Amino acid sequence: MPRTLLGTVRDVIDVVLPVLDEARAIPLVLARVPEGYRPIVVDNGSRDGSAEVARALGAHVVHEPRQGFGAACFAGLCEADAEIVAFMDCDGSLDAADLPRVVTEVVDGDLDLALGRRRPTEPGAWPWHARMANRALTLHLALRAVPLTDLGPMRAARRQALLDLAIRDRRSGWPLEMVVRAARAGWWIGEVPVPYAPRIGRSKVTGTVRGTVRAIRDMAAVR
Repeated sequence: MPRTLLGTVRDVIDVVLPVLDEARAIPLVLARVPEGYRPIVVDNGSRDGSAEVARALGAHVVHEPRQGFGAACFAGLCEADAEIVAFMDCDGSLDAADLPRVVTEVVDGDLDLALGRRRPTEPGAWPWHARMANRALTLHLALRAVPLTDLGPMRAARRQALLDLAIRDRRSGWPLEMVVRAARAGWWIGEVPVPYAPRIGRSKVTGTVRGTVRAIRDMAAVR
């Protein structure tokens, strides 16, 4: 079992998967979860039977009635009990088989917060408006001496340390606030490249211009 700066890490890694109408993508995502990783599907008000699909496939399902990406992530974090927790979109754009690339950085003690730096597998996988918004936010972080290229949705950190950050945003500002608070706390933050494919189904957030604008507004409040 690996050793870290904070002691021995448990074998199981909890993976929080926020879900809003992702019934089509869930089977593929769960089928790719590596051994030793426990998927925690957080249903955020789906109407397409996402929770039932996930439960039938053996995932641990949590219902979070408060709308918002951050609300779903926080609910999953609270439900987790592993020492290290990973987060990942459940729309098929990320491959759960790549989770060890990101998680290992935390397990080995090289990073306190590891982010998956997205590498599109084909044109259109990462819409231009979402890419531009991401670039603007990472430039803002660079001014705070946090040299990142992507606020990747695949990420990992120690559960208790994340809870201690006291992240307050419950909407789209959650990913940015996590990084900002981690940087203020003196965390080692870094990136690991991961493939990024076109999502399955319709996007509810940054896959549309309207969703991107809403996400930017939420993240501006964090800034």
